[in-house]
Formats: sequence, structure tokens, C-alpha cells
Amino acid sequence: MNFPLYIAKRYVRSKSSQNAVNIINFITFLVIVIGSAALFIVLSGFSGLKTFSLSFSNIFDPDLKASPISGKFFSLSAEEEQKLKEIEGIASYSKEMEEQVYLTYRQKSSVAYLKGVDTAYTQATQVDSAIYWGNWAVDNQQAVVGLGIAHLLSLSINDYQNPLQILAPKPGLGSPTQQGFGAKPYNEMPVVISGVYAVEENLDKKYILTSLPLAQILLEKDNTQISGINFRLTPDVEITEVRNKILALLGDKVNLMNRRQLNNALYRMLNTENLATYLIFTLVLIIALFNVVGAIIMMILDKQQNSKTLYSLGVTIREIRKVYFVQGVIVTGMGGLIGLFLASLLIWSQLAFGWLRITPSLAYPVEYKLMNVLVVIVTIVVLGIVASKIASSRVTKKLLS
Repeated sequence: MNFPLYIAKRYVRSKSSQNAVNIINFITFLVIVIGSAALFIVLSGFSGLKTFSLSFSNIFDPDLKASPISGKFFSLSAEEEQKLKEIEGIASYSKEMEEQVYLTYRQKSSVAYLKGVDTAYTQATQVDSAIYWGNWAVDNQQAVVGLGIAHLLSLSINDYQNPLQILAPKPGLGSPTQQGFGAKPYNEMPVVISGVYAVEENLDKKYILTSLPLAQILLEKDNTQISGINFRLTPDVEITEVRNKILALLGDKVNLMNRRQLNNALYRMLNTENLATYLIFTLVLIIALFNVVGAIIMMILDKQQNSKTLYSLGVTIREIRKVYFVQGVIVTGMGGLIGLFLASLLIWSQLAFGWLRITPSLAYPVEYKLMNVLVVIVTIVVLGIVASKIASSRVTKKLLS
């Protein structure tokens, strides 16, 4: 039998003859339980918020997106399109054309990005699921706008008598006088708003979506010129393999980015916030685990006579130190597991019932992840080992003499 482990378990179960030591031990155990539970709840809440935040960008972002390496547009021939359809792993793809334009409606104006899309756009992305009112229709000179643009311009749905005017600068370097007297330096096209999407504030103020042929006419581009291709991949496909096939076909004229690369700044910000939150709560745990050091030292003083007896019977100082070290690890480990269990019940209840709500219709987002469980366990165990090591080092030959 492991002698230090046997004695440590006896010390954990037994009560001290001094009531103050029992109170200190109870408070120490409670602090560990609360600290580990708080760390897991915060990590689960942040994981839920991260997933919730990224879900907004996922509506517009495809699995892979091809953009021109230089300039705003590139050409895609009919032959290249046919070869794209033959690449295994591509569920669907959609061509688009994007350019900044000027919008006017009933003496109100705004700057936005015109995104011309083809009929496969709703298969490559999930933008049609974000329609707030109206419906998704971008053909026959119809358009869908963001909620922010709709509010800013006071747009109405299906207002055929007062269409929204889209103005885009004419391509080329010629001055208005060279283009002819009275010639406008811009192209203008009326569209009727068929629907309004709502995702998040920045995206709601950014886009107006219409058909790809309409955007090509407005920007004076031919039907082979586009500004991007959105790819939706089949489930469980090897992304790297599909990516290499697409790049081999389209050559060096496009840059291919996945969803994470498209939102690199957002991912970096969320990961930084997650790390900062973890470090702050770990610091709180470090301060809390000073109680463990104090409690073990109090136990060493309380069991001083027992330690002297063991020392007299031939037990080495190293083994006596190991007794208190193992006791500290057991206390922190048990406290961490109980705290983790209680926090798990809380997270599961939130996932099941949504009792904590941001709005009456939106429950606070949380996510139960095994990685968070592992992080809490490792953090508690490592800090518990360090605290127990520091406290058990107080056992010296002088103390036992």
C-alpha cells in the first residue's frame, strides 16, 4: 500500500480537534469548487458567444471564396465553368460581382456595395435565410437590401412607382467633356426592393443584392467578367484537396480563401478575448488557491505531533511532505471535479430550458465543449500541485525535532 496516500486520505476524511481548522478547510474547499465552476461557466459562455457571433458572418460567407489577385475583376470562361462543375467535392458554386455604388431614393442618399449574384447564390450561401421582411427575389430589376440601408433611406417593399436608383461611375479615364456635352459620368439603373435582410449592424448597412447580369450591365462588364466565386463544399470533403484543384484550374488569377481567412480579424479578436478571459479567471484561481497553501500549513501545525510520531517510527521527511502534498492534490482535485459537475448542470439547464435570456425570444448562448472541461481540469490540477508543493515544503527537520 502507498503509505503517504493512505495517511493523506485519512487526513482528508477526518476532522481536526480544533474547530477553526475545520472551518478553514471547509472554506478552502468551497473556494476551489466556486472557482472551478466559475471558470467553466465563463469559458462555456464565451464559447457560445463566439459561435453566435460567427453565425452572422457564416450567412454571407461560403466555404471557399475566389477573389482576384490584382484589380477588382477577373474573367471566367465557359470552358472553365464546365471544369469547375466536374471537380469532385464542390456541391455548388455561385458567381458574383461587387462594386461600390451610390443609392438615391426620395431625396435621400447613401453609399453601399452592389453585389450582383447568380441564381445559385442561395445554394452557396445562406443569405436567403436572413430575410427580415419581403422575399428573396433579385431578378427582373428587383433587389434585396440590408435593414440598415432600408432604415436610412426609408425604403418600401414593392414600390414600383418610386424605385430605388443605383448610380455607378462609368469605367474609363475620359473626362465629361471628352465623353460629349451633357453626358453623365455615371450609369443609372432603377430597381424595386423585393426584400430586406437582417444579419448584424455592419452587414445590414453594407450590401444591396441584385442579379449578376444587371450588375454587369450597370458596370459595363461582359458576361465573363466577375469579382468573385463562392464555393459550397460537400460534407466531410478534404478542403485542401479541393482548394488545390480549383487553384490548378483558375491559375494565378485568383486568391482562394476559406471562411476563417475571410474573417481573420474577427477570429483573431475573439481568440484574443477568450485568452484574456481565461488568464483573468486563472489569476483569480491562483489567488484563491493561496487558501490551499494556508489550509495545508494549518493542517501541518495541527498534525505536528502525529508527524513527530511518524518521524520517530522511521518515516522520512520526504514521505511526510508527500503526505501533505497528496492531501492538497486530493482536496483541489475533488473541489475542481465537484465545481465542474455543478457548472455542467448549470450549462445543460441553460441549453435545455434557456432560463437566462438576452431578449424575450433569445436565450443567452452557451456551448458545452469537452475542450473547456479539459482546460478547467488541467488548470485546477496544475495550480493544485503547485500550491500543495509550496505548502508541503514547510515540513522540515526543525519542525519535527
